[in-house]
Amino acid sequence: MYGERVVMRLLDKNTVLLDLVEIGMDKAQLQIMESLIHKSHGIILVTGPTGSGKTTTLYAALSKINRPDPHHDHRGPGRVPAQGISQTAVNPKIELTFANGLRQLPSPGPGRDMVGEIRDLETAEIAIQASLTGHLVFSTVHTNDAAGAVTRLVDMGVEPFLVAPR
Repeated sequence: MYGERVVMRLLDKNTVLLDLVEIGMDKAQLQIMESLIHKSHGIILVTGPTGSGKTTTLYAALSKINRPDPHHDHRGPGRVPAQGISQTAVNPKIELTFANGLRQLPSPGPGRDMVGEIRDLETAEIAIQASLTGHLVFSTVHTNDAAGAVTRLVDMGVEPFLVAPR
């Protein structure tokens, strides 16, 4: 066991649903985020290293625009309880991957979809395609800074013109 280490992340599901002010956004950041989360389509990527609050930020943004539907609230292990948000855990053993889950999104038409993390080309391409066809996609990319997200996506194989500013 020398040289090995175990990393465990503990998530208190009862306190993880914070709002954008509680996670530390100042007034200028809040205005930018407010304008982004109310767009009709596109992709919002939250970047940063492990433990930096990427997922917490996504849930705060989603809770800001969420319209609860008590008949459409699916929870389970590994997911944060959030009324009105359907959540599905990936399970590669039954071929339920991020990419396969994204393929099941209703299309065409407006929607707000969250992908926990874009970590491969297939997931990136499907998320980008959804964002170009009327979906607002929320996701994370594991990088050390925001600029690194562009490089990371291109390194995955995403066409550079798809990650260029518009």
